[in-house]
Formats: sequence, structure tokens, C-alpha cells
Amino acid sequence: MSQKFQSAVHHRDDVSYVKLAGVIDEDNELTDLVDKIPAGTAVIDLGEIERINSCGVRDWVNWLGRLEGNTTKVVLVECSPAIVAQINLVNNFTGSGVVKSFYVPYFCPECDEEKVLLVEAGDMGAGPHEPPTCRCDECDLVMDFDDMPDSYFAFLSNQKKVAEAEKINGVLQEFAQASDGEKSKIRSRVGTTSLSGPSVSSLPSVPSLPSISRPGTGVGSSPSIARPGSRPSITGTGPGMRPSGQLGTNPGSRPSFTNPGTNPSLAAGAAAMAERAPIAAPPKSNTVVFVLIGVLVAAIVVLGILVLGK
Repeated sequence: MSQKFQSAVHHRDDVSYVKLAGVIDEDNELTDLVDKIPAGTAVIDLGEIERINSCGVRDWVNWLGRLEGNTTKVVLVECSPAIVAQINLVNNFTGSGVVKSFYVPYFCPECDEEKVLLVEAGDMGAGPHEPPTCRCDECDLVMDFDDMPDSYFAFLSNQKKVAEAEKINGVLQEFAQASDGEKSKIRSRVGTTSLSGPSVSSLPSVPSLPSISRPGTGVGSSPSIARPGSRPSITGTGPGMRPSGQLGTNPGSRPSFTNPGTNPSLAAGAAAMAERAPIAAPPKSNTVVFVLIGVLVAAIVVLGILVLGK
């Protein structure tokens, strides 16, 4: 499961380093951080924010407003794709702050791998903005940008220049690398690092479905289900069923049908079923006809006797 909201605050001179992680929702604790961040510059690390909902967006905007009301300048660093999406959707999401760096998502169709690349906003230059080249760690092929460039980099058109960049870089080297170790610009898109524990995946695992089958392959037995998405195999020789019809598990494959006369085991099974079958009784309609004919013959005989007797 996704992490709950976590935070940590460190200070160096007039710069506060604020590390946020997990989910910003209605259970966030942003209000408690106001008194922990004095006037000056607040460097807010958002690289481990997995998602943010509407309640979280409301509380976030109000929180930035309170920080700026205390004459605190806000600098956002390592904005995750979830944060970048909100920056592009909500006009005042960054307040009067500036984005220094953010993550760009990539996807490798060969290895089915997702990665994010840390990019400095100042290195993107003037528009139109194109994603930097990123290679896959597995196959070393160039990965595909996993979004639309025009919409993902839209916020850069109104981007401000970061003041005192060297001081902020010094704070990041001191606190960010101290808490996370030697940070790489490329990392897994779905992984997060806890502020006080091991990394936790942001996507829950989906349990596999159990196989369902019933014993017997004769009339009335149900087809076995081997795995989700596969087509069932249908066999049988009874009435209403095609003889040994099998549907392949490969989508698009044509079903194969076997004639019981060409398969000794199927022919023997059919013969055994024929021997066990009861002898069919004559239809009721034939019995009624015979009774009516008998009655008619008897009437004719009686009529003949009466006529000859006279």
C-alpha cells in the first residue's frame, strides 16, 4: 500500500530543508509544519510524493499561503510526476514559489520498465521543450517519454529563475544526500523511499486467481479455467456438445475438432455409452393409432354380425 504522509525538517542558516513523502490527502499534517519553518527560504523536496487528491491540493495551497505570509520564499525541488501534473492543472499550486528540479517519466517497451529522470528546470531552456534522452538500465535502448511534451512541460513557460542557487545546492547536498545516500538522477518510477524505513512500492501487487476445475470429462462436466484471459478447453461426446472440440489458449487461434470415428479412445467411449443406453420405448402416438384401429375393426365385426343375423 501507499505510504501515509511523512515529513522531516532540517535547518541551515536561513534555509529550511523540508522533505515530504507519501500521500498528501485529507490526513496530511502540513499545518503542523508552519511553526517549524521560520522566515527565510524553504526548500521543499517532493520527490517521494506518490499522489495528491483534491483535499490535499486545497491544504497544500493554503499551507504555501501561510508560509509566504511569514515572508518565506518557497523553492520546490525534485517534483514527482504527480506534483508536476498538479502544477499544470492548478494555477496557484506553486504560489509565489519556483520549481528548481523535477522528474520526467520514461517507459521502455522492450523491457516493460518505467523510470524517472531528474531534470533541472534551468537546463530545459526556452520552448518548445523536449524531454531529454534517457536510456534503459536493462537493455540500454533509448526509452520513450511517458507523457505528452506540450502538457507535461507547460509550467516551464512561466518558470522563474531560482535565486541563490549555490546556497540551495549546498543545502541539498548536505541534507538530501545525507538522508537518501548518493542519489541517482534515474530511478524506478513506482518506488519510494521512507523517511525512517526501507523503500515501499507505490503500486499494490495483484494476487493471482486460483485455477478452477471439476473432475470428469464426460457429459455435464464444466471446462477447466487455467488462468485469467485464457480461453477454456471444451471437450465432450454427449448430446448438444461437439465431439472433442478444443478452443486454444492462444487468442486468434482457430478451434480444432476431432471426429470420434478417427480416434480409438473416443470411439470406444461412444460404443460403451451406446451399450449402457436403455432401449427406446415405442412412441405413445403409435400406441394410440393401434388402439383406434382395433376399436374400428371390432365395430365392423359387430356390425357385420348384426346385418347377417337379420
